[in-house]
Amino acid sequence: MGKGALRTVKTILVVDDDREINELVHMSLSREGYRVVSAYHGMDVLPLVAEHNPDLIVLDVLLPGMDGFEICRELRRTSDIPILFASCKNEDIDKVLGLGLGGDDYIAKPFSPVELVARVKAHLRRSALRSKDVDDQSAILKYPGLTIDPITHTVLVEESAVALSAKEFKLLFQLAKNPNRIYKNDQLFSLLWDEQLIGDPHTVMVHVYNLRKKIESNPAKPRYILTIRGVGYKFNHAP
Repeated sequence: MGKGALRTVKTILVVDDDREINELVHMSLSREGYRVVSAYHGMDVLPLVAEHNPDLIVLDVLLPGMDGFEICRELRRTSDIPILFASCKNEDIDKVLGLGLGGDDYIAKPFSPVELVARVKAHLRRSALRSKDVDDQSAILKYPGLTIDPITHTVLVEESAVALSAKEFKLLFQLAKNPNRIYKNDQLFSLLWDEQLIGDPHTVMVHVYNLRKKIESNPAKPRYILTIRGVGYKFNHAP
């Protein structure tokens, strides 16, 4: 069933090969009124996503067949479904890798079901807000070597189209429509998702990193998105 106006019950795909944890998460989310689909093997995830079109995925990392990071990488080729990693791999490098691949959040095991449900609700609210119009939708932004069209969500770098995820586009547009304005990490997070910063504070940093790789000729020496050390980021309108 596709997403549409008649769809009111949110579907969540829970992926964990530990049946006890999977069933606990399934029960906790079902009690909140969500439709929950469970998967226990990595190779089952992509077919289930195609079949059920979930609104959010709770994804373990250590899975048989295909690990959670690889699943996230594959999903991000075609989908912006919110992905919440829930894993016993809780080193900073694992969190940064998960967010860098396109994950939306990362919660370490053992976790409180109450906290997990709260994060799921927050990410579903953010997902719904992504579809809302942003200010000045009709204004095409043009800078040297960079064109941003908010109507078609098209970005041209030196006249060549660049594919951005929904988050990356919204981040770029937010910065570019206010050139030289300095944004702190928590400001960007709140502006993009209308939520207070929850989860890993690296979230915005990782999205900036990914965005630079796509629009900057030399991401190590960015022309457009500049880091203001100890403060945040700003868009350079005259690179």
